[in-house]
Amino acid sequence: MSPLRHSSPRECANIDTPRKRATARQTAPHRTKSYIGRIPVPAVPGDARSISPEQRSKPVTPTKLLIGQIAIVFAIVLLGVWAATQWCAHMLAFQEQLGAPWFVAAGWPIYEPWKLLEWWFQFDAYAPEVFDKAGMLAGTSGFMGCAAAIAGSLWRARQRGLVTTYGSSRWAATREIEKAGLFQPAGVFLGKLKDRYLRHDGPEHVMAFAPTRSGKGVGLVVPTLLSWSGSAVIHDIKGENWQLSSGWRSRFSHCLLFNPTDPRSARYNPLLEVRKGSDEIRDVQNIADILVDPEGALERRNHWEKTSHSLLVGAILHVLYAEEEKTLARVATFLSDPQRSFAATLRRMMTTNHLGAANKPQVHPVVASAAREVLNKSENERSGVLSTAMSFLGLYRDPTVAAVTSDCDWRIADLMDAEWPMSLYLVVPPSDISRTKPLVRLILNQIGRRLTERLEGDPKKSRKHQLLMMLDEFPALGRLDFFETALAFMAGYGIRAYLIAQSLNQISKAYGDNNAILDNCHLRIAFSSNDERTAKRISDALGTATELRSMRNYAGHRLAPWLSHVMVSRQETARPLLTPGEVMQLPPADELVLVSGLPPIRAKKLRYYEDHNFTERVLPSPVLRDGPYADCPMSRPDDWTGQVRGVDRRLASDDESAGAALADEGGVQQQRHPGLPEEHTAVTQEPDQDDLSRPADDDSEAMADKRVMDRISTVAGAYGINEGRGDDKDIVPGF
Repeated sequence: MSPLRHSSPRECANIDTPRKRATARQTAPHRTKSYIGRIPVPAVPGDARSISPEQRSKPVTPTKLLIGQIAIVFAIVLLGVWAATQWCAHMLAFQEQLGAPWFVAAGWPIYEPWKLLEWWFQFDAYAPEVFDKAGMLAGTSGFMGCAAAIAGSLWRARQRGLVTTYGSSRWAATREIEKAGLFQPAGVFLGKLKDRYLRHDGPEHVMAFAPTRSGKGVGLVVPTLLSWSGSAVIHDIKGENWQLSSGWRSRFSHCLLFNPTDPRSARYNPLLEVRKGSDEIRDVQNIADILVDPEGALERRNHWEKTSHSLLVGAILHVLYAEEEKTLARVATFLSDPQRSFAATLRRMMTTNHLGAANKPQVHPVVASAAREVLNKSENERSGVLSTAMSFLGLYRDPTVAAVTSDCDWRIADLMDAEWPMSLYLVVPPSDISRTKPLVRLILNQIGRRLTERLEGDPKKSRKHQLLMMLDEFPALGRLDFFETALAFMAGYGIRAYLIAQSLNQISKAYGDNNAILDNCHLRIAFSSNDERTAKRISDALGTATELRSMRNYAGHRLAPWLSHVMVSRQETARPLLTPGEVMQLPPADELVLVSGLPPIRAKKLRYYEDHNFTERVLPSPVLRDGPYADCPMSRPDDWTGQVRGVDRRLASDDESAGAALADEGGVQQQRHPGLPEEHTAVTQEPDQDDLSRPADDDSEAMADKRVMDRISTVAGAYGINEGRGDDKDIVPGF
């Protein structure tokens, strides 16, 4: 009969009795209730309504973290003691005095982990060295368990700080910046971080917000120009960038200074970039768009500006085909020639043989229609159109501007297809910014349009050089509609833009609030701002972070020697990564770099004069001399030089005032657009030249009108006699 076995207190406690079941029902916790309005709704376990937002945002609750941490510590200690037990048994050759093993695995006897303590107590004198080493091994496991507990506590604290209930904005880590390729040894400069340059070598555009005298020139523009080895177009208002960077850039590129107020400047004639043929109308209309829109407000163009645009298109085409001097200055003198009236000038445009041969004259249809459109207006409206057009050409009456735009020392194609790179500095003195703005806008517009017309394969392979457009004080040029649109696809043609503005207000003033300038800039650099709107925009772009705020409450009598109760509570709150006030209070040496797809970077500003890598590249700038510009690329032929066409009397019509050309005599109405195929018409006999009212350049408008009226009266009388009526009043005046 087996001995009596006493039940342990734990086993007795686990015995189920009716009394215990009743007690359990009475002491069971009540189901919690949540309230929607006034109706109590029981909270179902697992229902989303019973989970707080804080619990939803945390993937692992602190309770689970604590249980897992305790289990890991105990497992480490247990495994360490067990390993010490097995090692001790192995050193003692698994003798029978150690007792029977717990089980045998793969021929190895496995003992209980706590057997080491029994053996140590019984056989310590037999093998003291073995038990000392086994004890050290077991003690090491204890230290490892403590280390695991500390690591778990730190990890729990880290997880508590990674809550993202209200946002997850943070500063970029060094490894993320490295992975984004901003530490490469090539590209434009963005700043520096821990004595390493921040550079971007991708095709994306860069936008910088930097107030005046904040270091944008010495930190962004000059370092980039002293390292960029491709072609560049630099908008340099004060000429500082020319003085600092042209010396080094002239070693490997053609350095051209275009200053419309300096006679030593490199020359550029916008009209010579017009391509003859099917593209001439488009090119001339683009030039006229900039001429009549000096401030960049195409949507606010009035009647006079629209009409003068048509007149300028016709006048520019006439000057290109017929005049020896093919410049905008000649367009101005042609329209305001003091030797003849404006009506005579328009008739001269209508009677010039632009397209035909000597035996078959042909006037340009666009020139003729533009002249006839203005000639059909009343004298007062005609004078208003002329005065509006001349107001847009007033800049080219300046002899210096006329000389600078009289010829081309460089062509737009040289920027990306010349043998060597080209550096074009658009330098305008601050006193002449407003006056010369239309010319600079015209050059940038022509560059942007011409270089983005055709895409032939990979631009890096089809083009010899990459082009950087370094536009400092970019909003000062006014609104460039094409440039705003071209930013979206300009990078595909090997052109990247580096735009610099003082604040967001400048861009909004020029391009409106809903502009696409910032949308097309992959990288944005922000210095300490003086404008609240810009600071607010930057703060919103940085994002919002979630913070844990601790609140500590003390309870107890104020005269008690100690506090009876201390309660600490933590609450998640939202906070901007930088508030607008903090953006405006950035240290003078700090800057913010925002890259799409990357957390923001808080970097340091560059100073080229503090870096030996840049100071050794600051060389004396090229000396400008009178006469032809020295450092020019190889000249390219144009489509207009040497072409001069004169007036052909056969193109004149019978009625100079009304412009009704006889269809049978090859008048203006028979002329076709140069882009359309030529039609073969029957050749008719030319009328007697004495019967035509010839327009003379030196005739006044009144004399021309008098001759026309005499001509009409004579024809009317002859017609009446032939009809047998003999009354001039029977003839319709419009005949």
